[in-house]
Amino acid sequence: MHHRKSQTQTVAAAKAGISERSARRIDQQLHQPQKRERNWRTRKDPLAEVWDSIVLPLLESSPDLTPVGIFDHLCEYHTDQFDPRARRTLERRIGRWRQLHGPAQPVMFVQSHEPGELGIADFTWVKEPVTIAGEALPHKLFHYRLVASGWAYAQVTYGGESFSALSDGLQKAFRNSGGVPRQLRTDSLSAAYKNRQEQEDFTERFAEFCHHYDVRATRNNRGVAHENGAIESPNNHIKQQLKQALLLRGSHDFTTRDAYEAFVQAVVTRRNRRISTVFKAEQQRLQPLPAHDSNTYSEHTLRVSRTSTIALKRVTYSVPSRLIGSRLTVRLFDARLELWCAGVHTLTLPRIHARGQQRRRSVNYCHVIESLVKKPRAFRHSQWRDDLLPGDDYRRIWQHVDETLNADKACHYIVRLLHLAKKSDRESALGRYVLAGIERGKLPSLLECEDRFLSLNPALPAMVVHQHALGDYQALLHMGGCHE
Repeated sequence: MHHRKSQTQTVAAAKAGISERSARRIDQQLHQPQKRERNWRTRKDPLAEVWDSIVLPLLESSPDLTPVGIFDHLCEYHTDQFDPRARRTLERRIGRWRQLHGPAQPVMFVQSHEPGELGIADFTWVKEPVTIAGEALPHKLFHYRLVASGWAYAQVTYGGESFSALSDGLQKAFRNSGGVPRQLRTDSLSAAYKNRQEQEDFTERFAEFCHHYDVRATRNNRGVAHENGAIESPNNHIKQQLKQALLLRGSHDFTTRDAYEAFVQAVVTRRNRRISTVFKAEQQRLQPLPAHDSNTYSEHTLRVSRTSTIALKRVTYSVPSRLIGSRLTVRLFDARLELWCAGVHTLTLPRIHARGQQRRRSVNYCHVIESLVKKPRAFRHSQWRDDLLPGDDYRRIWQHVDETLNADKACHYIVRLLHLAKKSDRESALGRYVLAGIERGKLPSLLECEDRFLSLNPALPAMVVHQHALGDYQALLHMGGCHE
């Protein structure tokens, strides 16, 4: 209309980008009639025989039924009334009915969080195929997050969602963040415990832990994951970041568990640097740490059996044979066991986790070799035979001597070799030396190994002797006199 005020109808229409006919109709205020809404069907309703009599009663009685579930029901029990080709029509009809007549749906209420108010913790499985020296490493991440700033702490765990794993992870997270939030939220971790005694023990000890740190513990409703949305989504983010870091590294294999754990910490630290400003603001609002850490272990009293072992959590551990018959107090952490005898710390062992109902063993030949060397033939049929061999090198040595020597000599050789490995404290070097000899076609004798790895005449430390001048003795005689 702006162009029409100063131009002819033809020019104005061209400038407006419409036809002259449309411009003439607009001038005369003639508008095309609106399309009438169709209120009749163009084909027969394929759901006419089942909608009112079957589908609607199902939807009203069971709101959780899905279109696929109703479709399967109709195909199974009402084939004479329903044509399977009408599946899409059924899905659209159910969708429209639910929009107009269906039940109310849950509403998500976006939350605002005050700095220092809420910390949230969870465990999550890592599905990336991480290996340690070529062996698969099944593990979880303990993940803690300050909700307001997004600061995170992650720790590798190898067992279940136990009190030891939870308390150790939380304690380190509090220490790394420099403070404690006023509220701590987890999911229903006690659901991991199958009997009531374990649940009660977990609940009581976790309450003591929270009291020590002056933090109020809450948890979301069981099975309602979105209530933990502040950690569930970041769980996926941190695992994705870990996956990308592994791809950039070019290898999923690590030499030791410590190396992998350090790698995970580096990934999390790198992410935290990006939010350092908001974290520092929240850090000032955290509660101060207590003067002392809380206990993050459970105690068990066990007696050492005649086989020089203890059994705990479906895992058998060997211990030094001098402890046979002793009663030990075992402090069970998530990654280690501390053995105490008569109030004295005696030994620390790496913890092994048994999954499901399986049983496992952790046997160290050094604990029993002094006894085994006196009866080497017991090695061949020992239930621990494969566990006593400390690595692939010694397994290959045993395989070779078992094939080339008679039964008694093979047992005598491998047991004496293990005894030498303990005495010399050069287990790896000894294994490589013997394997090298085997590859050259000559098995080193035990005497050769002892000469090479046991220093029977250790070099004495160098001593510097200062020789006095002879005149000093003459002066001494003059000063003290001469006594006959």
